[in-house]
Amino acid sequence: MGRSGELSDFQRGTVVGCHMCEKSLREIATLLKLPRSTVRNVIVQWKRERRTCPLPRCGRPHKLKEEHRQVLERMAQEQTFPSLQALATEFRRASGANVSAATVSRELREMGLSRRSSSEGKAKERKKAQKTAEASNEDRTKVGGQDQMHVSHLDLRVGRILRTVELPGTDGLYMQHVDVGEAHPRTVVSESVPVNQVRGVVSQAVVVCVRSPGSVEILVPPNGAVPGDRVTIHGFTGDPDKELDSAKVCEPVCLDLRTDSQCVATYKGVPLEVVGKGVCRAPTLQDCEVVLTNGGAV
Repeated sequence: MGRSGELSDFQRGTVVGCHMCEKSLREIATLLKLPRSTVRNVIVQWKRERRTCPLPRCGRPHKLKEEHRQVLERMAQEQTFPSLQALATEFRRASGANVSAATVSRELREMGLSRRSSSEGKAKERKKAQKTAEASNEDRTKVGGQDQMHVSHLDLRVGRILRTVELPGTDGLYMQHVDVGEAHPRTVVSESVPVNQVRGVVSQAVVVCVRSPGSVEILVPPNGAVPGDRVTIHGFTGDPDKELDSAKVCEPVCLDLRTDSQCVATYKGVPLEVVGKGVCRAPTLQDCEVVLTNGGAV
């Protein structure tokens, strides 16, 4: 036991206690069978810093500042990401820290939060929701001789709004040009209810928004998503309708579209996601309805 860092807390406390009883270095070393240099180091440390435990030994320094580590810990505990890369991408966006996925993984391990443990807080709920979705979805199950309407009828795609203008002579109608990965942008006309044609302008799509009393937010795709990427819901499969009957499909589907407490858009509790890139979410609106139209200009 040649170094004070190898002593137990009890031994270090005993050294200090003997010193406070005015015993000499020689007496303490003889009584406790310790080298005099070790006894001296413990006493000097106690006099300078009023502590007996040694400082942690130097290891690999953290690449993240403490405030960034707190952001990462909160995200890992409160949110579920489809992959480590998705978590790292969202963390870089939220914190501004330029670190790799490997660094994020190492920091999580040092916090005692593996990807599995960081998401297990909601894993059971998510798994239960997915099982419910799979059980209720039999690919266009017939109910009373007619197709049961669910979200697989919709062809949900990531889009980029290129332009928004208010239509002249209308009360709150807007026309938008939206890039959805096709050769030409689509035209969307929207208000508080779906509109198929307004003053000669044909609406070719709807915009997915989150709405609360007095506020509307457009749903945001995950980082890395590009116009045309398909948005899917695990457990709800099937080919989307080539021509959407808004009145027939949108209204029953919207009853089960809602954001959760982390602003993630869900259908019957299952997230809307771009496979391999992450989930779609509202910027700020939690526990609010998701609607297939736009309530105003963007």
